[in-house]
Amino acid sequence: MIHVCSLARLHSTVKTTGARHIVTLINADTPVERPQSVAAADHLFLGFNDIIEPMEGMTPPAPEHVEALLGFVGRWERTSPIVIHCFAGISRSTAAAFITACALTPERDEAEIANRLRAASPSATPNALLVRYADEQLGRNGRMVRAIDAIGRGRTAFEGTPFRLDIA
Repeated sequence: MIHVCSLARLHSTVKTTGARHIVTLINADTPVERPQSVAAADHLFLGFNDIIEPMEGMTPPAPEHVEALLGFVGRWERTSPIVIHCFAGISRSTAAAFITACALTPERDEAEIANRLRAASPSATPNALLVRYADEQLGRNGRMVRAIDAIGRGRTAFEGTPFRLDIA
């Protein structure tokens, strides 16, 4: 199962869930202390800004970030939960959770996964650029993009409430 949270809730979420894998999607210069219970090899750090179009001085999400995410979650054996987090637990992490669920359960309908994401997190606003790159890489022909567009922007929040997204 996938757990999503903010940076501030990373350690408590890992402890509570017993997760042994972490995906961090955060600005490259933001310090993130990995919980001791998670091996360094089981922590993926992706450094980029939460933007959907290029901005001077900022690093946008790139296809390479999605490739790294897909490779990492593809090796996750799913015997323990995975925690996916970003700074606020609203945009980059919810996009990565959606991407992970789509990649690991290709038989599931993208709209159904997006609707489950919305039900689990009213504030989820998945980063559209990450979703677009994943849609292309997974050969979903725009279905992932349309599914996220259909759930719309989440409720305004400074920090998302941690949530779980089941993939089975």
